[in-house]
Amino acid sequence: MKALKPGVSCVNMHLLANRVHLEELKKLGLLKEDVEEMMKVRLGAVFMPHGLGHFMGIDTHDVDGYPETTVSVLDVERSDKPGLKSLRSARELLDAALRYPQQSQFTCREVIDQYRGFGGVRIEDDVAVTDDGMELLTCVPRTVEEIEAWMAEGRQRPQVPLPQECVKSG
Repeated sequence: MKALKPGVSCVNMHLLANRVHLEELKKLGLLKEDVEEMMKVRLGAVFMPHGLGHFMGIDTHDVDGYPETTVSVLDVERSDKPGLKSLRSARELLDAALRYPQQSQFTCREVIDQYRGFGGVRIEDDVAVTDDGMELLTCVPRTVEEIEAWMAEGRQRPQVPLPQECVKSG
């Protein structure tokens, strides 16, 4: 988030996010070897198929403007409706990468297989780019403990403040 500021391209932010998450997956033992080489074969799209984010408009995804080169050939299927795309399941993406030598050479299959069926969540933020960086617009649980406490409430109405109720820090 520190890199987000006026003049920084969405593509560069996406590539930075790819690099960071590939480095973290390497630290966890799921990937091996050179991260820059992983970037060249777009291995990041296997683990983050939706990309870093999207613009916001009246509708959640109504503003589009990323060049086609930011999307891996392996992870997108075009629909017959202009502007729409559907992503294959994470399992299919991973299985395809494990069969594709240019990507599979960087994977530690034994470790990856230990996580099969594990699942996960996406924690999203809405931000506004400002003159001196960015302003966080969301106010939702962020840590594992906060999220688990929120989920433990079960079917009760969550007590998470709405964004307008969040206190903005200076």
